[in-house]
Amino acid sequence: MSWSKLKQQLESFLSPALDGRVEYRATSYRYLPDKSGICYITVDKKNILNMNDITSPIKWYQTELEIKNDPDIQVPISNEEIEAVRKDTNGNVPEDRLQVIARGRKISEHAKELLSAQASLSKSNFNVVANKFLTTSIEDSLESNDILLNILALVDRRVGKKRILNMTEKMKLKHPSVQYFYELRRSTL
Repeated sequence: MSWSKLKQQLESFLSPALDGRVEYRATSYRYLPDKSGICYITVDKKNILNMNDITSPIKWYQTELEIKNDPDIQVPISNEEIEAVRKDTNGNVPEDRLQVIARGRKISEHAKELLSAQASLSKSNFNVVANKFLTTSIEDSLESNDILLNILALVDRRVGKKRILNMTEKMKLKHPSVQYFYELRRSTL
């Protein structure tokens, strides 16, 4: 599908409150057919999502340690996870320490998922992901680990107010770029 047709279809799915604010843009190189162009998403004419731009307002993680030490990431810990740690340690660990261990385990898993999603985004082709978004259900796009699919689904008009408001806890575990677009969408409700 040509870029203009793809862009038109993606923008036709934009939430009415974001229409005109969120735009999909692309650059390509006419005389370099083997070099892929760069696609990016702008909000209010500011480049927001582009892996090649270091001036992006969204934080991109370089290491797992950066994610673990980021104070903005809040990982909710359930009683089942604390019980699992208690069982693994045979009950020899103080109660307050169990939460620290459970949080450490969960943040490590979360860090690995975030880094792999971020790495796959840097290698992904926007056109391929956008075509996948157009052919999959909105639920699958929201549940996916793909950052770009999450973003496209969050700005979609088919995601209603109630669903957006119910996703608050789930969004805490997503990449900062997904959180940015989630907050943008929430601000329009």
